[in-house]
Amino acid sequence: MKVRRNDYGSLRPPAIGAWTPELTVTVVIPAYNCQDELDRTLATLATQTYPSHLLDVVVVDDGSEPALRAEAQIVRVREGWGRGNARNVGARAATGEVIHWLDADMILAPDHVEAHMRWHHLLDYAVVVGEVLFGDDFDSGAVQPYTAKMLEETRRLRDAGTSAYLLHTGATASVSARLLADAGGVDPRLNMAEDTELGYRLAQAGAVFIPDGEARSLHVGESTVMRRQQEVHRHNWSYLGDHIPDLRWLRSHPRRQWLVPYVRVTVEAAGYEQTRATVDSALAGSVPDVAVTLVGPWSLLGEGRRSNLDDPLLDLRLLHNLYAHEPRVSFAWKAPESVAPTPYLLSVPPGWVLGADTVARLVALDEGLVSVALEESGSGVVSARLERTAAFARARRVGGDLDALVDEMFGSVWVGGREYGLATAEEAEPVAGDPAKWRALAARRRDEIRALEAEVAALREELAQAKEEPAKTGLATFLRRVI
Repeated sequence: MKVRRNDYGSLRPPAIGAWTPELTVTVVIPAYNCQDELDRTLATLATQTYPSHLLDVVVVDDGSEPALRAEAQIVRVREGWGRGNARNVGARAATGEVIHWLDADMILAPDHVEAHMRWHHLLDYAVVVGEVLFGDDFDSGAVQPYTAKMLEETRRLRDAGTSAYLLHTGATASVSARLLADAGGVDPRLNMAEDTELGYRLAQAGAVFIPDGEARSLHVGESTVMRRQQEVHRHNWSYLGDHIPDLRWLRSHPRRQWLVPYVRVTVEAAGYEQTRATVDSALAGSVPDVAVTLVGPWSLLGEGRRSNLDDPLLDLRLLHNLYAHEPRVSFAWKAPESVAPTPYLLSVPPGWVLGADTVARLVALDEGLVSVALEESGSGVVSARLERTAAFARARRVGGDLDALVDEMFGSVWVGGREYGLATAEEAEPVAGDPAKWRALAARRRDEIRALEAEVAALREELAQAKEEPAKTGLATFLRRVI
């Protein structure tokens, strides 16, 4: 089944109660010092319409004192603490084909799990998000304002594109165990916002996010986010910028380095000067959170005696010398198939230099694949490629011709390299690789823009005067005809 971006509208889930389930599901509930709330949640799980032989429950006791009690499997956390760690422990203990996350203070409608599971029977890369109401009962409960607004503005995430993961919540969400494993599982280091960070990585693994309004649940009273929103954001935003490159507003610093790059550039190691020009231009562009992988036979660089100047691997060795201590550059034997959780992979032939804003402009095209024509050669067109990680991950899940599938599900386009600022190392301006010169060039361009703006303002003033003094200019008659 192929879904374009996040538009799951082509899927037709069966009506609740009118189908035969087959998949197993494990409900995973992290819990800490909440016996009364847990009892209430488990009671609503005991009355679910989903077949009981296909459903089991794992409660993860995150160090409660006294220990929690339940008529379900209880796994006690032995190392670490916090929600991310507890969810990770629960996922390892789960045996279901689907894992259904659930907070320990939720009241579920009887068909809640069934509503989730019908989507997983249609699409093995679905992430289903249930509807959470906040209030005293189902009749008076309301959806959290942020969630309601996003659902309304995006046709219930169908138009949300690659930002649909922002609605992923651990309160009630479900995902196939295989997709969860492919995304890397839950990060045990995070004790808040672990669901958002996981949602981002699920997106990079090719997920489609489906909010189901029939998968109803109730949280009695307000959530922590609703009561202490500014404090929660202050806490979470201190580290989410490191983990989620898409949150560009958390990466406003012009020179900082981050845990997960925004774009990974791969360059095949060739001649020293040509390869250096390409790598340096990638590191000096207007997108600061770029990392580079240099691809070459690095293991051949032994440490034994050699001729310093006549070494047959001299250019390869010089490149390794040059970037050995540059933290943004890594070395690999072959180009990576996927750079997840980095959202973009840009492959550039050595000897081609990126313009200051080339990367930013290519990303702004918002396609699954951007092919950049550079020049014709005897064997065809030399090109660069910008691949969206999520698009190619989904294409691999579907199976078939990857480029064709990416075009169908995310879109693709060919552009000209010159149009997007690429040039050969010989043709490139000498600013390549020197951030100070890039800034100087940008300053000159700003001066040119100001001069043009001043010229436009003067022309507008002249035109206004012409309208007021038709006898002097002879222009009024013309203006009345065209304005």
